[in-house]
Amino acid sequence: MEFSSIVSLLASGSYAIATLIIISRLFHPKGPNILYVLIFGSIGIISHTLATSQFLFSDQNINFALPNVISLVSLVITLTITAMALKYKVNLLLPVAYGFAAIWQLASAVIPHDSQMPLIAHDFAIASHIIVALIAYCILIIAMLYAFQVAYINMKLKNKNLLAVSHLPPLMQVEGQLFAILAVGTFCLFLSQLIGFIFLENFISHSNAHKTILSLVALTIYAVTLWGHFKQGWRGHKVLILTISASVVLTLSYFGSRFVKEFLLS
Repeated sequence: MEFSSIVSLLASGSYAIATLIIISRLFHPKGPNILYVLIFGSIGIISHTLATSQFLFSDQNINFALPNVISLVSLVITLTITAMALKYKVNLLLPVAYGFAAIWQLASAVIPHDSQMPLIAHDFAIASHIIVALIAYCILIIAMLYAFQVAYINMKLKNKNLLAVSHLPPLMQVEGQLFAILAVGTFCLFLSQLIGFIFLENFISHSNAHKTILSLVALTIYAVTLWGHFKQGWRGHKVLILTISASVVLTLSYFGSRFVKEFLLS
């Protein structure tokens, strides 16, 4: 078995154990044992990093094939949420991040990595656009997870189920973090689109038109969500639905056509 497959399986197993530790005590008054969660989560992150680097950096190029990009995005999100767990209670976010990472790392150990899509690293404009776009995507997916957490806490408080939220952070704190994260992610998405419009010649060409249009639609929904919250007081399920809708559109923009080309038509 290749080294990349071994570390992928190790990452998958470590993430799965961390997920089980969280879920098994998710509704316990004291919450899950965060030390054990972080230990297994850290093992998963280290193994995940090794596996991703094996596939991402090949033949002196950066291979941005879809499986590698998904693995990289999953790694960034998992690492970010794990770091946040050192200071904040993110018990609802950790099993989602770890669970998806576990599934994808298991898949990475068995799926072929034959497709090649080298990133032209010496082209500063292209590299900047892609890097900022991926940063925006990671931040906005984390914002969507936060929106789920806000909606969950809000629902339990309305039902006066205080036991279910005793191990979770205060609603106002989580809501403030949500909109701060959403604002940063929206700005990064705007910046990536601005870089594309100014510096990339084929940004609005026929082959890229659907990506650009969907990205702009997602950007508009995110911006409207922020406007609605700060100007109209939108919160709860309305924000959740808008954030999910924007995230789905953005995911289709980034990965939709590439999934069809690299998985269904390959």
